[in-house]
Amino acid sequence: MKRKNSFVLDEKDDKAVQIFGELGMPKNLAKTLMYISQVDECQAAEVEQAADLRQPEVSIAMQELQRRGWVKKRDLNKKGKGRPVHIYTPTKNLSEILKAFEHEKLKEVETIKNDISELKNNIKSR
Repeated sequence: MKRKNSFVLDEKDDKAVQIFGELGMPKNLAKTLMYISQVDECQAAEVEQAADLRQPEVSIAMQELQRRGWVKKRDLNKKGKGRPVHIYTPTKNLSEILKAFEHEKLKEVETIKNDISELKNNIKSR
């Protein structure tokens, strides 16, 4: 990541996002993941700026990252009125996330192989 006024995704991050996308991960999720994996904690607005995403895209990505257990959210109440600000913290480092993603994809490949094998057997028996 390069530092401007805040962090922005650099060429290496863009390449990782591209590869994650080729492996079936939504681009917005990959961009959010690449950003949050490089900070201790952040607000959604920081991700929006750094990853060039809109608020709803970041919100959906963060929900998925939380569902997978890769990110946790806490609320920071503002003084006075208004909604609290959500602070997101990664719960796993990028290598652990990559290992989990790899396991998920290899499981999918095994399922596809089994389905193709079953299909072949079904067609042969006709």
